Amino acid sequence: MSLKAQIIEDMKTAMRAKDSVRLGTIRLLQAAMKQKEVDERVELDNAMVIAIVDKLIKQRKDSVAAYLTAQRQDLADIESAEMKVLEVYLPQRLSAEEITAAVKAIVAEVGTAGPSDMGKVMGAVKAQLAGKADMGLVSAAVKAALAG
Repeated sequence: MSLKAQIIEDMKTAMRAKDSVRLGTIRLLQAAMKQKEVDERVELDNAMVIAIVDKLIKQRKDSVAAYLTAQRQDLADIESAEMKVLEVYLPQRLSAEEITAAVKAIVAEVGTAGPSDMGKVMGAVKAQLAGKADMGLVSAAVKAALAG
């Protein structure tokens, strides 16, 4: 079953269970997916859906940080609950050690001269680790690998 079909089934289940948080979050995800399909006139595959989910999770993380700074724990809790619903649709994330090992292998494969090759390395890393790792951690691992 494709990820898109799984999301539709989960929405139906949330409707039957009257789970308003899950239902609302899945509807937001479906709206983002539909927007991407309409804008780019493409049929979404699993990789594209994962990219959308990743983007929505990043937005939620940023919102949680802003709400906590503004001392609005109630709103931060809502965003955190939405994040938990969205994380179900991501593949198993790589650990920090696995990210570091993958980045070192890609740096060796690409053959870099130093920190000036950050863009070239990030392009190769994003192609291999998209959806599998937090890109913030990946970026830090690339900087460390190129500096050392």
